[in-house]
Amino acid sequence: MGADDPDDEAVVQAAASAAENVVFSRYSQSELRDVDVTVTFEDGQLDVDVYLDAPGDAEQVAEDAVLAARRAADDLLL
Repeated sequence: MGADDPDDEAVVQAAASAAENVVFSRYSQSELRDVDVTVTFEDGQLDVDVYLDAPGDAEQVAEDAVLAARRAADDLLL
């Protein structure tokens, strides 16, 4: 890890924020019965889990949120 590389917490925060932005851009808070975004970054490995209990195609929104989280982390790391 170089001097200009982001720390693990910055990667986690960027990824979680990106995932949450996708979820809340597609659903209002009143539509969400439950939402859980979990992000870890250890030993260079990013793990993102998004759980949604919401109407419509929640599975697709969750997948889109995971992809957005990975892109945000990549943007910081590459």
